Amino acid sequence: MTPQAISARRRRAVVVGAGPVGCLAALMLAKRGWEVSLYEARPDPRLSSASQQRSINLAISHRGISAIQAIDGSMAQRFMQTAIPMKGRMIHQLDGKWNSQLYDRDGQCINSIDRALLNEYFVNEVTASDNIRVFFQHKVLAVDFDCRNITIEDTNNALTTTPSFDFCVGADGSYSVVRRQLMRVVRMNYQQEYIKHEYMELKMPASQDDEGCMKFALDPNHLHIWPRHSYMLIALPNKDCTFTCTLFAPSEELDRLNTPDIFLNWFRLNFPDALQEIGEKNLIHDFTHNPRSSLICTKLNPYHYKDRAILLGDAAHSMVPFYGQGLNCGLEDVRILNILFNQESAMSTASELLTDQEDEQMKRVLSRYSQERHKDLLAINELAMDNYVEMRHLVTTPIYLARKALDNLLYKISSPQYRSLSSLIPLLSDELYSENEPRGWLPLYTLVTFRPDVSYDTVRRTVARQSAILTGVGFVGAAMLLGLAGVWMSYATKSRYR
Repeated sequence: MTPQAISARRRRAVVVGAGPVGCLAALMLAKRGWEVSLYEARPDPRLSSASQQRSINLAISHRGISAIQAIDGSMAQRFMQTAIPMKGRMIHQLDGKWNSQLYDRDGQCINSIDRALLNEYFVNEVTASDNIRVFFQHKVLAVDFDCRNITIEDTNNALTTTPSFDFCVGADGSYSVVRRQLMRVVRMNYQQEYIKHEYMELKMPASQDDEGCMKFALDPNHLHIWPRHSYMLIALPNKDCTFTCTLFAPSEELDRLNTPDIFLNWFRLNFPDALQEIGEKNLIHDFTHNPRSSLICTKLNPYHYKDRAILLGDAAHSMVPFYGQGLNCGLEDVRILNILFNQESAMSTASELLTDQEDEQMKRVLSRYSQERHKDLLAINELAMDNYVEMRHLVTTPIYLARKALDNLLYKISSPQYRSLSSLIPLLSDELYSENEPRGWLPLYTLVTFRPDVSYDTVRRTVARQSAILTGVGFVGAAMLLGLAGVWMSYATKSRYR
């Protein structure tokens, strides 16, 4: 046997989907020494001719930032220059009054970023890598996981190719082709649910100051919410001083708003202050030009096949956008996978003689990913849906505000000084999560958004325990009030007949 016959070669990975998750996965593999091909069915988003897709603004927080940081620290620093920090929710009431609800006692922020800018940013990063080749307008037709090849159509000229791979990453979104192909060879439990609400994008233009310079019409350092029980409007800031607004409402409600005049009157009745900033002409334009879009949840298990395929991001766990964790969770998928590569010493090279055999290290990586990630993905899916009820209704109720005040009080007196994101980065580059965390009392939003060292499943269990305590405190308080009321009524009755 000649030395050339047993020489090592670089392993080949195909990543399907050039959104943020697919791009970060490609960058992670390239940095590990893999030869990566990245396929995207849509045109290059940097081209002016690229068709516009849905564009709910994205909110990136500590989980997403730490995931980028774990793959490439300098890339994370460049990325944050395109984001706008938001320190809390601004709640707009029907009478025009508003109040600020800060996200965190220590001033930590989430960050608003335009979806199109984010996609362009990641595409620029992957095209600058020597180990990544990017193919736009290349559609996946089929994947043969056992033979390790993928059939791709170049939609520019209808040419079909069948490149081979060692590892396939499906990051191609909620309607994933890779997932559909994977279900043919994996005994996959799969659940898909459309929720009863849909969304529509609206645009709030920039305002002008006294000197004619562009300025934000609203405070740019808040996520603005107009909660209206069964529906709501939100607005996130953009770098050009505009706001991207998103209207969420039940499908039957939007069905009823079937003409521009009906929609305008309904919007004026429910969001008068927002209409003043958007403008009637702009509102009607967006209503007649922007489509209604569905909201979908997907849950599945497992996420992998043998040693050669995995699903990440929305392909594995579409969720409603009401916790702003869809992007963050998808990026965290990549961080988790990268750490498992390290822990199992998965190699980026392989002997030519082992092409048809399974790699035990890769098999352990992917098996562990499905086992350890599943409970976290179920947890955040449920938490995201729960948060919609909070955002569109509960944030205005006295019971919610009182409970939140007690939550924050317990946080203040029981928890140590907060752990900054920068202090967590070294740990999150080497470990899945912190051990023996969280300590003390931490609010749900803080755990989900600002503690990437705590898994989503741990968040769910911690908050369930804390909620039981708060409920108990509420019952005790109510009993004390009833007791005092009884004593007072007894005293008043006796006094009346003296």
